[in-house]
Amino acid sequence: MNKKQKKVLYRILLSLGFMIGIIIVTSYVSLNLYVEVILYLIPYVIIGYDILKKAIKGILKRQVFDENFLMAVATVGAMCLGEFREGVAVMLFYQIGELFQSVAVGKSRRNIAALMDIRPDYANMVIDGEIQKVDPDDVEIGSEIIVNPGEKVPIDGIIVEGNTTFNTSALTGESVPRDAHCGDEVISGFINMTGEIKVKTTKEFGESTVSKILDLVENSSMKKSRSENFITKFARYYTPAVCYSALALAIIPPIVLMLMGQDASWGDWIIRALTFLVISCPCALVISIPLSFFGGIGCASTKGILVKGSNYLEALASAKYIVFDKTGTLTKGVFEVTHIDPVGNYDSQQLLYYAAHVEMASSHPISLSLQKAYGQTLNRDVVHNIEEIAGHGIRGTVQGHEVYAGNEKLMHKIGIEINGHHPEGTVVYMAIDHQYAGCIVISDVVKATSQVAIKSLKDQGIKETIMLTGDSNQVAQKVAKEIGIDRVYSELLPADKVEKVEDILQNKGEKEKVAFVGDGINDAPVLSRVDIGIAMGALGSDAAIEAADIVLMDDDPAKISLAMKISLKTLRIVKENIVFALAVKFICLFLGAIGIANMWLAIFADVGVMVIAVINATRALKIR
Repeated sequence: MNKKQKKVLYRILLSLGFMIGIIIVTSYVSLNLYVEVILYLIPYVIIGYDILKKAIKGILKRQVFDENFLMAVATVGAMCLGEFREGVAVMLFYQIGELFQSVAVGKSRRNIAALMDIRPDYANMVIDGEIQKVDPDDVEIGSEIIVNPGEKVPIDGIIVEGNTTFNTSALTGESVPRDAHCGDEVISGFINMTGEIKVKTTKEFGESTVSKILDLVENSSMKKSRSENFITKFARYYTPAVCYSALALAIIPPIVLMLMGQDASWGDWIIRALTFLVISCPCALVISIPLSFFGGIGCASTKGILVKGSNYLEALASAKYIVFDKTGTLTKGVFEVTHIDPVGNYDSQQLLYYAAHVEMASSHPISLSLQKAYGQTLNRDVVHNIEEIAGHGIRGTVQGHEVYAGNEKLMHKIGIEINGHHPEGTVVYMAIDHQYAGCIVISDVVKATSQVAIKSLKDQGIKETIMLTGDSNQVAQKVAKEIGIDRVYSELLPADKVEKVEDILQNKGEKEKVAFVGDGINDAPVLSRVDIGIAMGALGSDAAIEAADIVLMDDDPAKISLAMKISLKTLRIVKENIVFALAVKFICLFLGAIGIANMWLAIFADVGVMVIAVINATRALKIR
């Protein structure tokens, strides 16, 4: 809880303590009416002063009819009728409901400004031959900076010295690490994985890729759709209606009776009007509705689904278009050997043996995946003369055999002809003793639950599933076909993804919602723009998690379908409470208006209905 929520909790406990104490005292001692009024006013003011203050401000601003005004009028009316306990209890229950709502929404949702944490903290700038850490904002175009292994590239530029491998998946969505050499362009946000490089900057930090992504997030969040709080909508019509009805009930019947020459009985009609107001207090709604959502959110959290507010849980039930990122969302985002194609006298295990040993000195992700696939202890004594051929691959001697492992350019360089067609992915071609020995395909593997997730979503009524990715079209189409995605957009930059989402939002139905599922920094602008942003939490970037409305803590796309199920059932419980509460309210209001309902019925219509609705709301905690 934050400080504001703790303050409300302390007020609730203090007011409740006062009220219990007063009830105990008055059960043994008969107090003077004025003393009793003063005693009950203490807990009433403690728990309700902020509501009364908001109601007064609303009146002064000519925004009279909201839930604060209704609560103020209803509780003051109860106090005027002499039902002091009722007046305090109604305000107390209202504040408890508001606290539940506040905790549910504020527990995991932070300001979008927290995304600024992804910006680089410093740049290693070369000044007069020495390296100094400076603020990226202070680096001018044409300056030289050093980027060490493990550091992010702070500013866009061109490599002027050194070779390395970049992890670009968080920024571009590409699943394969990118080799970079002297003269290559680099983008801020890339993570240097292997070698120290010197970069000559081509942009100021404010114009760099990371800064633009942050701007996209901030601008997109301003257009973020939000579900209005139901109580505010309801009170906009309900509050003025019951207030005017109560006023009419207090004035019109006595006047009519006077004109007819009968006893006006002003006191009786005013009591009826005040009883009418007490009955009209929407406690069952203001408590049970947020509690239902809180229950749904709590249920989701126990299953590894964090929902950052009841409005997102509500919106998820209306989702008809689900847009996915590929890498790390539908695929694992890690490299595995998926295909081995040996040629000649070599079998798959032998090809892996030579590949793993010749690559054993490299920390490149592809080299590590080959070593992992081999699965046995590597013998360093059998490997000699390892040499890296920049931009091509590696050569070395393994057990006296000359081994080359690398890309297609390496094979052309040494005059080896490649045979056969291979599956999509990163292909490591092998030549042993100047003879083509086959190839090993390394690719990002589709998650086991991705296909099930897409099928479940379609069974739940999702109109279309769409994939946006920075990967090549060939790889994207293969993944989409494998898991059943309806539409694919590939080779996209972060700004392109936002543009595609804008098109989807413009073409959807008025009441239909669009959800996006992603995990990278490049996904943050899209997560902020759509109606519901869903992030992969276990391996996803901090930026995506901060920008998202729902976070899947175990990165399982199948949990999206479960989240929708929880959303739909929670909304059903909410609708049940609304229908039940309003039906009882209107019946009791009618009985109160004709003088049949007394204060006990008013209390039932308020507190009794509230208790029943709350019990029903707790069912949201048990959704499976």
